[in-house]
Amino acid sequence: MPVHTRSRPMLWIKALHIVFVVTWFAGLFYLPRLFIYHAESDNAAVRAQLQVMQRRLLGITHIGGALALTFGIWTLILVPSYLHQGWLHAKLALVLGLVAYHAYLAHLVKQFGEDRNTRSSRWLRVFNEVPALFLIAIVLLVVLKPT
Repeated sequence: MPVHTRSRPMLWIKALHIVFVVTWFAGLFYLPRLFIYHAESDNAAVRAQLQVMQRRLLGITHIGGALALTFGIWTLILVPSYLHQGWLHAKLALVLGLVAYHAYLAHLVKQFGEDRNTRSSRWLRVFNEVPALFLIAIVLLVVLKPT
């Protein structure tokens, strides 16, 4: 392993990247679950509470995502040789997909906040599985580093 990837500051940056990836994924996993509960509820008070929860969780998800991306970019700046590895290109493409998924979650929070949801709970259940597929693919790429 190259010396620069084992330096103490680099280890801190990687550790913080992982912490904020976990934070980001918590929101990516749980927001669609709140949408399902919302779509299935006939109770106005419950829907109002779910709207508050969705907005707050979206804020935490924004923070986790922004910091995960920040520490990931910082890693690439400190170890630019990663950019020459094919597995990283695939990981970055998947991360862009996650950013798009995150943006769509924000759109859905707005729709639910305005009581304009058009998606069924069944559709939302399938949609809820998308980040798990991204997570599996990203972890496999990072750990196995296929060429």
